[in-house]
Amino acid sequence: MRLFAFGFIIIFLHALPYFVLGEDVHMRVHDNLDSNIAWYRVLVRSGELFGSVHATIPQVINGLPRNAYGTEFSGIVWLHALFPPVYAYGLSQLMTRVFAFIGMYVLLNTHVIKEKEKTEEWIRVGVALAFALTPFWPSGMLSTLGMPLALWALLNIRAGDRSLKNYVVLTLLPLYSSFVLGFFFFLSAMFLFWIVDAWRRRPNIPLLLALVYMTALYLAVEYRLVHSFLFSTEPTSRDEYFHARLSLWRSLRLTLKNYILGHTHVMTIHTLIILPITFIALYIVWRKKWWQQERLFWQLHVLNFALSLWYAFWFYKGWLPATEAFPFLDRFNFARYHFLRPMVIYVLFALSLRIIWRAWDGRIVSFALFAQLVVALLFHEQIVYRDKPTFRAFYAEKQFQDIKQYIQKPVHTYRVVSIGIHPAIAQYNGFYTLDTYNNFYPLSYKHQFRKVIASELNKNKKLKEYFDEWGGRCYVFVAELGKRYMFTKQSNKRIRRMQLNTNVLYDMGGRYVFSALPIDNAKKNKLKLLRTFENDESAWTIYLYEIERSETT
Repeated sequence: MRLFAFGFIIIFLHALPYFVLGEDVHMRVHDNLDSNIAWYRVLVRSGELFGSVHATIPQVINGLPRNAYGTEFSGIVWLHALFPPVYAYGLSQLMTRVFAFIGMYVLLNTHVIKEKEKTEEWIRVGVALAFALTPFWPSGMLSTLGMPLALWALLNIRAGDRSLKNYVVLTLLPLYSSFVLGFFFFLSAMFLFWIVDAWRRRPNIPLLLALVYMTALYLAVEYRLVHSFLFSTEPTSRDEYFHARLSLWRSLRLTLKNYILGHTHVMTIHTLIILPITFIALYIVWRKKWWQQERLFWQLHVLNFALSLWYAFWFYKGWLPATEAFPFLDRFNFARYHFLRPMVIYVLFALSLRIIWRAWDGRIVSFALFAQLVVALLFHEQIVYRDKPTFRAFYAEKQFQDIKQYIQKPVHTYRVVSIGIHPAIAQYNGFYTLDTYNNFYPLSYKHQFRKVIASELNKNKKLKEYFDEWGGRCYVFVAELGKRYMFTKQSNKRIRRMQLNTNVLYDMGGRYVFSALPIDNAKKNKLKLLRTFENDESAWTIYLYEIERSETT
């Protein structure tokens, strides 16, 4: 019990910086500050939190479909509706890690390592804590870290346990996780498990009904996604998404990279400690011929590699005929079965430690647990992103309030775009933007916006491919900047050869450009520098340009 309490204390201390530092905290930028946190703020302030499936949000791209911001039944949306963003973020971190810890512990305790000896308890608590401290993708919530808890409940039902706690877990998880960013892959894998189980033993009807129940709940919670995917007739930017590009060699190389290093959205931080430990245990199993008694262990080894193989080969160009015949294979990212890897790797870690303890002694086990916890703590956002802008410096509210006051027009009467900084910053501060970062938006808008940046895309093959074959970042790309979107006030970079079609930008309602860099050929682009804005609390220098009306417009 004391070990379990110690785990909770570590998790609470891990979340403490968000509440102590407030807006001076460091956070992940990619797929977080540059998108989701601004999305929650825009959605809550739009008045369309409960908008219909046909509603739009005028603050973004002259009318972003409400469905692009996902369901109103997501717990993280309500945290951001009820609390200031930093505290909502901190609470989400705390809640996710607490339930990840509990979930992995009960899964190991009930179904994997059932022995009650002291060493086994150290393994259960230590592995569960290490799993809970992994740097998960923040807006994913329990999408991956909640899988052990769901698996525990489902395996309980499979074993004949009909207690209410199992169904409470299956009911509440859909409210604090994402179907497409985790549980679609978990549930489809569990349906496959049920089929194999039914073939080998007998059909387990309670387990099947539990899987159907949880799937139905997700579809109900994610009704906006279901509507957009099945019933919306308007083409979206996802319709031009193309994934089958890699050669055989690059796919093999990506397999090894994912297997050894993991993926940014499901960072398992297993490379330094866990991976060698699992291979030591595999060596022991081979030497002692424990293949039968450690069947789950080696099966998880195979599954772990197979998930990396699947992830990498989803991008293999050999899929091209299939994607041409079935376009939905491009619209939905089936590579994400590798999101099962965090659960698989940490259960494998626990089994590996038990094998090493039984074959040799507990000192290696203690060292491995301690070392992995140190690695996990070193991956805290305050350490990893210490060189990135803080929350306050990133969103620079005082600086952008000064810009509003200088313009002296209601924000809904004009549109802006950003260069050298993420448009999420302007969106967070209430500006109406023509640029954005969203999972999907009308394809017609993508084509319209492309006219603004066509000359720049033609200069840079990678940018052209990035926009045309994905387009989630509907940004004012500048060829000489490449795929760099954050130029702080310490940068000495200047934009010298930019070619934008500002006539199109003006016709779309664009009146101002927020540039993090000076534009030397502004006049050629019909841009007039109005003023430069700086603020001690901001990470940026903002050059405010006005888009001048063309005589031919």
